[in-house]
Amino acid sequence: MPPVTTKNRYDRRSLDAIFAPRTVAVIGATDRENSVGRLLLWNLIRNPFGGTVFPVHPTRKSVLGIRAYPEVDAIPESIDLAVIAVRAERVPPVIDQCGANGVKGAIIISSGFRESGETGAQREAEVLRRARQNGIRVIGPNCIGLMRPHSRLNASITHQMAKPGSVAFISQSGAICNAILDWSLQENAGFSAFVSIGTMADINWGDLIGYFGDDHHTNSILLYMESIGDARLFLSAAREVALSKPIIVIKAGRTSDAGRLATAHTGAILASDEVLSAAFRRTGVLRVDSVEDLFALAEVLSKQPIPQGNRLAIITNAGGPAVLATDSLIREGGQLAEFSPETIEHLNRVLSPNWRQQNPVDMMNDATPEQYANTLIPLLNDDQVDGLLTIITPQATSDPAAIAQKLVQILPHSDKPVLTSTMGGREIHACKTMLNDAGIPTVPFPDTATRIFNYMWRYAYTLKGIYETPLPHNYDADHPPDEMKIRTIIENALTQDRCMLTEVESKQILNEYGIQTVETYLAQNETEAVRWANQIGFPVVLKLYSQTITHKADIGGVILGIPNEAEVRRAYRQIETTVTRQLGSGHFAGVTVQPMVRTCGIELIIGSDIDLQFGPALLFGLGGRLVEAYHDRAVGLPPLNSTLARRMMEQTQIYNILKKLPHGTKRAAELEGILVRFSQFVLDQPRIRAIDINPLQISPQGIVALDARMVLHPPQVQDDELPRPAIRPYPSHLMEHWTTKNGLDVLIRPIRPEDEPLLVDFHRTLSDESIYFRYFHPLGLEQRVAHERLSRLCFIDYDREMALVAVHENKIIGVGRLSKRTGTTEGEYAIIISDHAQRSGLGTHLLRKLVEIGRAEGLTRIVADILPENRGMQIVSKKVGFTLRHDFDEDVVKATIELI
Repeated sequence: MPPVTTKNRYDRRSLDAIFAPRTVAVIGATDRENSVGRLLLWNLIRNPFGGTVFPVHPTRKSVLGIRAYPEVDAIPESIDLAVIAVRAERVPPVIDQCGANGVKGAIIISSGFRESGETGAQREAEVLRRARQNGIRVIGPNCIGLMRPHSRLNASITHQMAKPGSVAFISQSGAICNAILDWSLQENAGFSAFVSIGTMADINWGDLIGYFGDDHHTNSILLYMESIGDARLFLSAAREVALSKPIIVIKAGRTSDAGRLATAHTGAILASDEVLSAAFRRTGVLRVDSVEDLFALAEVLSKQPIPQGNRLAIITNAGGPAVLATDSLIREGGQLAEFSPETIEHLNRVLSPNWRQQNPVDMMNDATPEQYANTLIPLLNDDQVDGLLTIITPQATSDPAAIAQKLVQILPHSDKPVLTSTMGGREIHACKTMLNDAGIPTVPFPDTATRIFNYMWRYAYTLKGIYETPLPHNYDADHPPDEMKIRTIIENALTQDRCMLTEVESKQILNEYGIQTVETYLAQNETEAVRWANQIGFPVVLKLYSQTITHKADIGGVILGIPNEAEVRRAYRQIETTVTRQLGSGHFAGVTVQPMVRTCGIELIIGSDIDLQFGPALLFGLGGRLVEAYHDRAVGLPPLNSTLARRMMEQTQIYNILKKLPHGTKRAAELEGILVRFSQFVLDQPRIRAIDINPLQISPQGIVALDARMVLHPPQVQDDELPRPAIRPYPSHLMEHWTTKNGLDVLIRPIRPEDEPLLVDFHRTLSDESIYFRYFHPLGLEQRVAHERLSRLCFIDYDREMALVAVHENKIIGVGRLSKRTGTTEGEYAIIISDHAQRSGLGTHLLRKLVEIGRAEGLTRIVADILPENRGMQIVSKKVGFTLRHDFDEDVVKATIELI
């Protein structure tokens, strides 16, 4: 069966009414001086945007000379966009009036909603309920509106119109919007859109990122964020867009302790802002620390290629600025490039004999334009250089403008990023202007330039990690976790009215996930302790066994290196006496007996806790008693694969130390697997709120968890109230075994990132006709199997789309894909089957599965475009229940199935 095509999954129609309206109603328009209603109307009429504006006023016949209407539903034309500036209590009925007119979008300028307290929050919820009931998308409330400079649409209460450009700026703060607008006019910076979103009752970050990701005027998206709103929607949209357009965010409130939980070490050190940064890294969003960096980085990324690494070459005509640049570069993780011998030899021929033959290249204060050019060329061609910084300072013997003229001839053709620092004022102005006009970004100071370069290479590193093909992971392990055993442990604890698992229980669960723990035995009297110690062999460790105390060492509940029976008895009595005296006998339930681990090794911590915004979050770092002292840690979000696990660990110093040890490479690879399994454990067991594995000891003998603790959610928390992960986990429940009509045993399962090599082989089996039917145009083999293309097909967001692969004998023989149209309840399907497996019933079965998935996801309709000559796909679609209609304008067959 030949395949069917698919289109972009984002449906712009739901927001076009707001950002490209043909008719706009201003509800609350007035003639009154210095009023919001007057400013809104004036901004719309003095900036012609190609549409019609209708003032709405309850008593006036006209406003600012334009005919007015008492209510929006009295307007004789259908309204795309309503801009609402009335008292908060009037907004809910106004929304109903908009619905009666068929209004598709609204901007609510009015305040007095969630930001004002409980009554306002209830009013906002009512506005949202009525808006959804009427099919109206809403920006705001409590915002200053928006501008689309290219179309001249100004539906805002700003006093100036932004200049057109390629940056979409979105802010939760109206004051920040006004300040940025004023700055941009002075700096001649332009925007594709300028949006104030207020409290985000309806339209949120995810909606806007998706919209501007498809906007041809927008090259980059800048966000000023105070709260993230729906974390899953944000991450889903950001990951979709970030590879094609930079998303740069500045987040206010970095010192917030929201979400901090102190029941376990992990909770005590997992700050919400760290989790937010981890979420940004996971989706390719670039976080900056200042508004200055926000716009500088947007400019550079719009003009320069992304570096492939962190090695920077610096060229200068002054030593001091190069020192500043080097300090900033190294401090923030960049490296000075080491030049190849060929580059050194070339520079020896074109520079003074006194040059120092190292990076930075200081050409002295009399450097000529020719020397700049002759130095740049070999550095641009050096494979050991990832980017260049050219520093130009005004010197008595230099000509900055002439230097710029030479650079303009060379730099626009570079495939590496080149930044220039033009230090000075009037003397450097002509140089700076010439470079900017040629699309070569300039910054005033060299340390700013290196900071921007460090942002750039980290951005590239993050994007590469998102779509890097991970190592295969054995999802179908020979020994899957014993779910019944784990459930019994958890239920027994909750039945006993305790939310903390004991060390023994915690280790039993870890063992189910293949995380090795030190052997641990429970002793509830001295005699049992001695018996276990003799069985293990001396020396041993005794630890407090308690159903209420989590940090045993803090109260003297751990005694190490016990050499004989007598000392075991003494240690048992000491722990019992200490705990009873300090906390009471009810907190002592015995001891655990464990072997004393003799080998020295590195102690790590692996843990998880619940973040209030993102749900389960993971921790990796230096462990033992130093865990809270050194802050050498990394935070991530589940689920992980091998690539993401490695990237998470690479953020810590202890991991880099580990890799340098004789056994380090092997242990690092094992750690990847442990983190992957641990992340799956966190997702599999949502009843467990917090987990500490501390210490996890790494030694030449292996990796073993010496201690573990787990905290449960209280029993009164219902299953549907448990925190959900911000990133949707692998939907293993969709896996099934199925047999084709010709007897092939097939495993049908959701696609995963590790499938890229299988997908390469699959595309080699496809005929040109199958490719043409799928994509509506030919694709050569090299294009079909390109990593950039296939990685995006494999590494999907299960919230936005579902791709099922049919696997026979470890080979993919068919793929079915269902993509949600963002902002709607529609989905679009595509199916492609290996030529040798067509007409086996596989395509029909995959399509039926996709329809089932769409119905379960709450879709109301699934559609597809099919080429008229693709008779096989049309037959399959009809068989599954789709109706077909030939659209002669587009010359495609439209397939549609209603799900409700």
